Amino acid sequence: MKVLLTGHKGYIGSVLTPMLLERGHQVTGLDTDLFGACTFDGELAKVPEIIGDVRDVDGDVLKGFDAVIHLAGLSNDPLGDYDPSLTDDINHLGSVRLAKLAKQARVPRFLFASSCSNYGGGGQDFLDENAAFNPVTPYGVSKVEVERDVAPLADDDFSPVFLRASTAYGLSPRIRFDLVVNNLTAWAFTTGEVHLKSDGSPWRPLVHVEDIARAYIALLEADRSLVHGRAFNVGTTTENYRIREVAEIVHGVVPNCEIGFADDASPDKRNYRVDCNLLALTIHEFKPQWTVRRGVEQLYEAYRRVGLRLEDFEGPKFKRIDHVKQLLQAGRLDPRLRWTGKPGHGGNH
Repeated sequence: MKVLLTGHKGYIGSVLTPMLLERGHQVTGLDTDLFGACTFDGELAKVPEIIGDVRDVDGDVLKGFDAVIHLAGLSNDPLGDYDPSLTDDINHLGSVRLAKLAKQARVPRFLFASSCSNYGGGGQDFLDENAAFNPVTPYGVSKVEVERDVAPLADDDFSPVFLRASTAYGLSPRIRFDLVVNNLTAWAFTTGEVHLKSDGSPWRPLVHVEDIARAYIALLEADRSLVHGRAFNVGTTTENYRIREVAEIVHGVVPNCEIGFADDASPDKRNYRVDCNLLALTIHEFKPQWTVRRGVEQLYEAYRRVGLRLEDFEGPKFKRIDHVKQLLQAGRLDPRLRWTGKPGHGGNH
């Protein structure tokens, strides 16, 4: 298929792109390249690309594609909290605009990167796709609003599909260190302390970035009748963990480390367990490969190989919000996070 992949240079996109190519799909990327200076390990796959902002994309560029996979957006709660109106502008309104343009351009399938953060303060019970939304951050709210506004666009010629991913982890060329498994493993490796910023009690569903990519491929290739207008929790039901359980796994993998708590550690209002059985039952081709323990082992080996330091992952190179603030302070981005000059290479090489 001919696929337009937004956010192809991001954490998930840089893993998904080569996997799509391996399946024989033709990929064109669309990315504003905020994080061009943030490659951690490995190379990004080279594909035809449009360096641009989803808020500004011209509808003509969507013509001729068989599918749009829409990953681009402000990718986490700290970025989402920075300016909630920006989160609404980019994640919500930008996504709805893109979906409408895709429909007008007669693109048959639109896969949207939603999130299990839709469930937010969901509590102890396992939540399936019919559970009530309870987002507790601007990021979570933006994902809920896209689903609400894009679902009615579904018709005989346009199939939106919503992938509510569990919290991601794992190695990527454009790694994110704000993600809990990646972060705890990095703290353990660089400082000898598995550094918990909450009291460790909240539940979180966890899924490896490669398994998220596998879900996109499975839903891209699935028969329309199985996916049309539907939402799927992405992950494995057995991979729900309390944060302190993740800390114990890290403690068991990374040598010579202890578990410690930040001085201001407190309960996290994001607390939810997710039932992921619908995807596995509906799309038999989706076969997750990873567990958190294997993921921690992968990360530890990569950190060791690269020689990761605390100042790298807690600083502006790999901390998304700090990197964006650095670009703002340098005058390279305007307050609405548009490039003031030539886009790309988000930082100084």
